[in-house]
Amino acid sequence: MNKYGFVRVCAATPEIRVGDVDFNVKNILSAAKEAAEKGAQVIVFPELCITGYTCGDLFNQRALIDAAADAIEYLAKNLPEGPLIFVGAPVEVYGRLYNCAVAFNGGGIEAFIPKKHLPNYGEFYEQRHFCPGEKVGRNHAEWRGGKVVYFTGDVVFYDRKMPHLTVSAEICEDLWVPDSPSVKQALAGANIIVNLSCSDEIAGKAEYRRNLVKMQSAKLICGYVYCDAGDGESTTDMVFAGHNLICENGSVLAESKLFENGLLFADIDVDKLDNERKRCASAFYEGYNDNNAVFIPVNVCKCNGDTNRTFAKYPFVPKEGTRLSERTELILNLQMMGLVKRLKHTNAKTAVIGISGGLDSALALLVTCRAFKKLGKELTDIIAITMPGFGTTGKTFNSSKELSSALGVTLKTVDITGSVLKHFEDIGHDPKVLDVTYENSQARMRTMILMDTANKTGGLVIGTGDLSELALGWATYNGDHMSMYAVNSGVPKTLVKHLIKFEAERLGGKAQKTLEVILSTEISPELLPPDKAGNIAQKTEDIVGPYVLHDFFLYYAVRWGFSPEKVRYVARKTFKDDFSEEVIDKWLKNFYKRFFSQQFKRSCIPDGVKVGTVTLSPRGDWRMPSDASVSLWLSEISD
Repeated sequence: MNKYGFVRVCAATPEIRVGDVDFNVKNILSAAKEAAEKGAQVIVFPELCITGYTCGDLFNQRALIDAAADAIEYLAKNLPEGPLIFVGAPVEVYGRLYNCAVAFNGGGIEAFIPKKHLPNYGEFYEQRHFCPGEKVGRNHAEWRGGKVVYFTGDVVFYDRKMPHLTVSAEICEDLWVPDSPSVKQALAGANIIVNLSCSDEIAGKAEYRRNLVKMQSAKLICGYVYCDAGDGESTTDMVFAGHNLICENGSVLAESKLFENGLLFADIDVDKLDNERKRCASAFYEGYNDNNAVFIPVNVCKCNGDTNRTFAKYPFVPKEGTRLSERTELILNLQMMGLVKRLKHTNAKTAVIGISGGLDSALALLVTCRAFKKLGKELTDIIAITMPGFGTTGKTFNSSKELSSALGVTLKTVDITGSVLKHFEDIGHDPKVLDVTYENSQARMRTMILMDTANKTGGLVIGTGDLSELALGWATYNGDHMSMYAVNSGVPKTLVKHLIKFEAERLGGKAQKTLEVILSTEISPELLPPDKAGNIAQKTEDIVGPYVLHDFFLYYAVRWGFSPEKVRYVARKTFKDDFSEEVIDKWLKNFYKRFFSQQFKRSCIPDGVKVGTVTLSPRGDWRMPSDASVSLWLSEISD
């Protein structure tokens, strides 16, 4: 495990020969040494690979069983001492033969883990040769030379120097049954499960196997290393493809090609898994008693190198692929259905939206149009109000008008300049002083107009602020901060852009052209006067930082609980070609400062729909005191 919690694992499928123990041991050693040289800290080999799984009645031959025992002793002395290594072998204990995972570490045998579930159907007949692990009747066995070795499936390996590294093992069929040993192992604390397998290949099985491993890793919130037998097993009746899989919490980190023996590596983030388990503690650990589990300390080599993991620059945006449109449509429909329910419940006649010519109000308007169509309501009952002020430019003003026209909603224009100047006079503010009062007075005036229009027309004010703005507190308290239902509150800025682009392409025509103009417009609250050329002078990302970075910070800091130092590490790695380390550090510090100082705004936000795994609603996923200190978080990234 490196300092950020990444554990390098390897699923190793060597070429074997059925019954040729010397040949198999030679290839196991070679593969283990190569994996260790490449930084693997946990190495997994296939089921019964010391002898071959397909030995059949040769398992009843004393010569083969004795040779396997000799091989286990030889491997203990010659395998690399640093990694925790699991090798499949037949093991005879007290006159019974077991299909085992043999755990090696530090030049010795740590445990024999017997297979619990022995398939005896179809092409499998393991009960002909092996005894099920659940009938062992003891958790230790006397091995050669009188050495006592743990002999149980209820075992968790842990490293005292790396407390988040905890490993357990199960064997092939153990995964495919309802009461998999890995369930109990994970509840006892194992966050990496290894599976030594010899799963024959038939048409369609690879997809099923992949889904099974993915789901087990998701259900158990663990890393799962599935190592399958490949070339060399007998093809008398079956073919083995070496389908290796490494998954983490429902995601495939690495997958081998079928019919290609070799080494498969991935870095599992055990800190991330540990954080997620603590977050779900009430569901994950409730009522569990681990008194029967055996905890075995091991000394696993550290990996201080860089991780081979990559991180998406846009973690909130659906990934390219065949389901991109489906996922995007789902997000828009989630927003729509949240609003539909609220409109129906309040019997609202109209929806009132402040339209600015920017991204957020454009998305809110598009979602509201969907909701009205779903309800069979006239789009003219959507009242879009554009409220030009001191900072409004001709570009955004025209975009507001053209988008409203293209969508067929009612547009009203209310110039707030005179009202705000009168307000300045009332409170004794000099309009030449372009301070926070100058800016926020405009935002609050606009909110008053929206609220009173909604009251007048029997409608609801639809909020436009997004998740990124909530995270940074980039909203005027009781100004654009407030609405009657906030459709964008679960949508970060990078996703806002994606959704608008999707809707633009779907709508086509004038609406598409206008939305493309909006997508190309600088992000700005337009509360300060334009420059001499009439262009936007107040650019949000110049003030708070690039949203692509802030959304990235938000995802890993809030969703996965990464430490500030780890967030910085993955950000530097991900954006090394886009931003300097100094720029990343600057905006990361700004993110934490604003995230903590602006919590008071999030503590009283309006209702809004959750669309993804991150939301900052105080009634949902995020509960935080408004006066918490940020000093601990900043101290980690102060260098």
